[in-house]
Amino acid sequence: MRRAYVAAPPDPWLFGAVALLVAVGLVMVYSASSVTAYAQHLDTAYYVKRQFLWLLVGGALAYGAYRMDYLQLRRFAPYVLLAGTIGLLLVFVPHVGVRVNGVHRWIGVGSMTLQPSEFAKLSIVIFLAAWLSGREPRIDITKFTSGLFLACTPVLLITGLVLKEPDLGTATIIVMTAFVLLFAGGARIAHLLAVCIALVPAVVVEFVHNVMWRSRIFAFLDPWRDPQNTGFHIIQSLYALGTGGLRGVGLGASREKFFYLPEQYTDFIFSVLGEEAGLIGALAVVVLFVVVAFRAVRIALAAREPFGFLLTIGCAAMIVLQAFVNIGVVTSSWPITGVPLPFISFGGSALVVDLIAVALILNVGRHRRIRG
Repeated sequence: MRRAYVAAPPDPWLFGAVALLVAVGLVMVYSASSVTAYAQHLDTAYYVKRQFLWLLVGGALAYGAYRMDYLQLRRFAPYVLLAGTIGLLLVFVPHVGVRVNGVHRWIGVGSMTLQPSEFAKLSIVIFLAAWLSGREPRIDITKFTSGLFLACTPVLLITGLVLKEPDLGTATIIVMTAFVLLFAGGARIAHLLAVCIALVPAVVVEFVHNVMWRSRIFAFLDPWRDPQNTGFHIIQSLYALGTGGLRGVGLGASREKFFYLPEQYTDFIFSVLGEEAGLIGALAVVVLFVVVAFRAVRIALAAREPFGFLLTIGCAAMIVLQAFVNIGVVTSSWPITGVPLPFISFGGSALVVDLIAVALILNVGRHRRIRG
């Protein structure tokens, strides 16, 4: 059967699902942040205005990513990774990096900041997709020392810098996304398991010496053990979801957002969504992320060459894995990691990167493979 490539319009299901998620995000950022915004800035729409501006920036960059020749990214992949690494280093430079609550995660001046770790996630996806699909030099990912080990080196570099900030949540997403990409690129399951086992001692040592990690694990196992401290986030989140019931208390009627639920318009915005829209609204958002995953896989399988396949898989994994980790955290199904819900949580850097990632997926889908 002869195969041909055709120029196609953007995948309507993927585009529609992301558009709905972005729309839900704007509504929920306004609802979840209104009380805090008024208390801090005397403007209930303060945060949603900023989110809308980032949406315009992200939309413009995403359109550029959609229209470009995505194959050119393979050539520039090392420079993309270098830029991502430099961004992570800049957070530690005085007067460039912005320190908030003892952590270094942003660069910028005043209220205009960027979070380099968000862009680092996309840079590692582009680099691995290019390296695993490149013609010269090409690594044999089925071999451990000369293949998988080399591919893991940049992942460990980026992850180490992110952990130094510290940002356990983003580091977790980077590692999970990289493993999906390596598996899709042909790495053996036995080798991937060996890497996981090799990392266990380092994780155990960090767990023993890192009070924050240890408290989060204990809070996940039993939040009621310390309800006023380590378990506070989870308990308030569960209160919000439980109060919402099947249909929710109504848009804008959340009670948990009145300074009960911490990070209510960022990491725990899904809790407010569940309280106001109920189980029906929460499940609708989950379904939209499943649609994103399903359509992205279809695009990847129809890609015209390996780089497009791996780029699509990596971008989709980066978004969908983070979504379900965030939902897992707010439902007490995953330890607290502090990652935003893609397209919905407040945060300019995350929104811009996620929109660019979707644009790259749609770009690959523009020239899909068909049977003829």
